[in-house]
This record gives sequence, structure tokens and C-alpha cells, in this order.
Amino acid sequence: MDMLLKKYLPRIEFDSYEDFKNNFKINAPEDFNFGYDVVDAWAEAEPEKRALVWCNEANEEKIFTFTDIKRLSNQAANFFRSLGVKKGSVVMLILRRRWEYWVCATALHKLGATLIPGTLQLTKKDIVYRGNSAEVCAVVCVNDPFVVSQVEAAEGEIPSLKNKIMVQEHRDGWLDFNDEIVKFPETFPRPTGEEGTRWNDIMLVYFTSGTTGMPKMVQHNFLYPLGHIITAKYWQRVEENKLHMSVSDSGWAKFGWGKIYGQWLSGATIFCYDMEGKFEPKHLLEKVEKYKVTTFCAPPTTFRFMLQEDLSRYDLSGIHHCVTAGEPLNPEVTKRWKELTGLQIYEGFGQSEGPVLLANFYPWVTPVPGSTGKPSPLYDIQLVDKEGNLCEDGDEGSLTIMDVKNHPPIGLFTGYFRNPEMTEEHLGGIGYNTGDMLWRDSDGYFWFVGRNDDVIKCSGYRIGPFEVESALIEHPAVVECAITGAPDPIRGQVVKATIVLARGYEGTPELTKELQNYVKKVTAPYKYPRVVEYVDELPKTLGGKIKRAEIRKADEQK
Repeated sequence: MDMLLKKYLPRIEFDSYEDFKNNFKINAPEDFNFGYDVVDAWAEAEPEKRALVWCNEANEEKIFTFTDIKRLSNQAANFFRSLGVKKGSVVMLILRRRWEYWVCATALHKLGATLIPGTLQLTKKDIVYRGNSAEVCAVVCVNDPFVVSQVEAAEGEIPSLKNKIMVQEHRDGWLDFNDEIVKFPETFPRPTGEEGTRWNDIMLVYFTSGTTGMPKMVQHNFLYPLGHIITAKYWQRVEENKLHMSVSDSGWAKFGWGKIYGQWLSGATIFCYDMEGKFEPKHLLEKVEKYKVTTFCAPPTTFRFMLQEDLSRYDLSGIHHCVTAGEPLNPEVTKRWKELTGLQIYEGFGQSEGPVLLANFYPWVTPVPGSTGKPSPLYDIQLVDKEGNLCEDGDEGSLTIMDVKNHPPIGLFTGYFRNPEMTEEHLGGIGYNTGDMLWRDSDGYFWFVGRNDDVIKCSGYRIGPFEVESALIEHPAVVECAITGAPDPIRGQVVKATIVLARGYEGTPELTKELQNYVKKVTAPYKYPRVVEYVDELPKTLGGKIKRAEIRKADEQK
């Protein structure tokens, strides 16, 4: 057990959170390469060890050993190299949850290329921006009509784009990935010298959007996978040779968190259900039951919608551990999930810029409903006020990772791709300010308030959306909601609730009054939503995050 982890961790087991926080260390080789040092290492040590169990809505199923991934990724690396892809080349993957993602990612890591994940939501404008900002030389796509049309519309405006590659089937003007790779050798010797990778080469770039400006290019070096040992082993609590499932599309950083790096380092088998259409919680529950998933990670939205189903119809006894991240977890969701399944949900917190930063690390940190847990041992995490001073317990501050300029911590991003000015602005000071407002209690637990730009300023009060959302979620009429600040000529901003109702409820004036009074009873009365809007669904990313900025923008344009 933990054969691979012993190469990188001086200690694997710890007696307490304090022991974990003070004594966890990673030995990081300067030439670490995930493709060779994890995928190929497992294939050599245990040739029949399962790496990936994949299925889709059509009930197709594929099971891959690490030997399979090694062989296919070597063929893919040879294929990519034949197209001119080499160390430092930039390749975009838009592959949903197709099994080919794991093969392509491993191949590109072996080559030393830079990988950019992309979502199925990207439009022509998005693809042109990404293609030119990063000088993408090739794109590998799933055969989705919208994705294909947007890439074909964009390609003439991206001078660096030389090759379009498709998985699943043929299409004129595209190379067929599955047909092409079988033409190439099943071996790909580890590059050496200038072609070999070093720790500070750029392995991966995430495009991450804020509320203003164009998306930023968050760059990670080749040590990034090692940072996710914390994510997988100590938060998700994946088990060697058991199935771990994270609900995420490959275009999002959450995929890197939960569906490849830390999980394979820890020897777990990744389970992937490739959902093509609209998310159906009952289908997800059926897959979890059928395959006996052992560890499960999903955004709070997924848990909320699963709770709308009759959970007594599903045997979830195979699950040993549940975690969530992506949005703050409302205490009512935790309470109902435990009542119905007997399972505690262990929340974590982080960004595209790194692995998990705060978490309820089982078994040492007992979850407190509403809290996002305690700091990862990888980083010196503090709360900092507007003047740059460290906050006392109970005071709100910006979550900041200290001392990142001279000693880049393992797993944390190293800057913004091809933008040294922005890199210096964000990493050149006392630390990396995440832009998230939290407070810390006297027991060391951190409590999320909201993004700096999500905090509502109403009549002199500062109101964090999470507390109001959590109050509303307790009411049986509310499945999910988003709290935002809506423009108001007198108060500047007022609290607005955008609500998805449970089955059997209607958005009547009487229900609105009932919900407003309910919030007044549960939390400070001044925080109640003066504006309530009922919708069929909230605007969300494919990763499950609510797009509060989109709601605010729509209100500002009214």
C-alpha cells in the first residue's frame, strides 16, 4: 500500500491535525514528470492495476489498466510529435469526460507540452482569445456539434493553430485521433537534456474568469500534481484500488483536483460517468450504486439535486467518504444528507490556482456546519486586512498564502502565462491574495463570507451571501438560491435572492413574504432579501459554480 507515495512523502500517517500541519512534507524531484513517474511507474510495478473505469449514458463501458494508459499515451505522444508538438508547445483539449482525455493529458505531459483544458461552453470568441493568447498549435475535441462549429469558425483567426483532432469519429478537415494513434509505436523513451522536463517548466494552464476583464491564464509547473496528494489522500480520502468519483467536466480545474493527479499518485482507480446531456441526479445515483463507488466528490449543487430524489431507492453503502468543494456548503444540505445516507460531507476550499487550501481533513478535523475547515499543511495561510495586517480571530480578512515570491510552494500556480506584469502584481508582495473573504474562529476553523466582489454593501452593512443562502436553503420550498446585491437608488444595494423552488411550490407573493420572514428569524433581520426572483435554474458553470456575476450584470442592465 502507498507504494508510490513513499517515494515522495517522508511520512504518510499522522496522529493529529497538529502533527499533520507541522510535519507533512513532500520530496519533489526536480525532473518529476507525471506521465513517467506515476502512470508508467504503476504500469511497471503492477501491470494489471486498474487506472480508469469509464462509462457513458449509452451504457458503454471501458476499463483501463495503467499498462493500457502507458501504451496509449506513448502512441499518442508519438502521434503528437509527428505533428510538430514538442516541449513548450501549447495544446487545447475540449473533451468533456471522454476517456481519451487521460490518454492525451498523459502523452502531453511526457512530451513536456503545455496543456490547456477547455469546456464545451466555449464560443468562437472564447476559442479565438485562448488560441491567440496562448499560441495554441493544436486542438483535440469531442464530437459535439456546438464545439466543432465554434472551433471551425475560430480557426481562421488563430494563426498558430495547425491541427484539429477529433475523438470518436471521422470528420472532413479533422484528424481522427483514435485511427491515427494506432499507426505509431507503443514506446516513447523519456526525453533527456533540453527536451526533458524540469520542475519549473509549464505543464498546465487554466483560463479562469473574474467578474471583470478577460480570463486570466493561470500557469502550473510540473510539480503541480504532487500538490494534489493533499487533495486526494488527506481530504478526499481515496483508497488504493478502490473507485473514486469526482463530478466534473475535463474543462475545469476541479477535474485536475479529482480525476487524475492526486488520485493516481495515491493508487486509486478513477471512475468516470460521461454525462452528455442535462444532469440527471437519478442517473448519477444509479451509477454510484452499480459500480460501488468508494469515495465521492461533487459540488454542493449536485448534492442539493440528489436530495430531491428518493434516496431510499438507492444502495449507497459502498461509499466510505463524501467531500464537496466549488461553492460553500449550506449546513442544511449536510444535515439532510447525513440523515438520509448516514454519511458526513467533508467540505474543502480552493481555486484553479492551487490544490485544496482549506478542508475538513478526516479524521482529525471534525466538520462544523458552515465552516470550510482548516488550512492545508502545504501553505502558510493567513487572513489579511486592507492594510496588509494579519487579522485576529473573529475579524474578516482576505485569504492569503504568505511568502510565495521567493519559494514557490508545491501545487500553487507560479504566475500568469506570458504576463510577467500581472504575475508580479499578484505574487510579488507579501503573498498571494485569493480575493476570498473569510473569518477564523478561536478553534482555528475558517468561515467563508464571500468573494470580495460578492459581498453586498447595503445601508452601511456588509452582508456576505453565504449566510443568507444558508438560511434560505433551510426552508423546504428552496432547492437552491443565489444571493446577490441588486442596485437600489436609496441604499446603493439591496439583498436579492434568486431562487429555484422545490417540487410542489409556486413563487407567489405569499411565499415571498414567508421566505423573507424566515430569513429574519434565522439570521440578522437586516440581511433579509428585499428582492426575490424565482427561476427554473441558476446560471452555472459546467463545474457547478453559480454565476452570481451574471445575475448582477443582468440586474444592472434592467
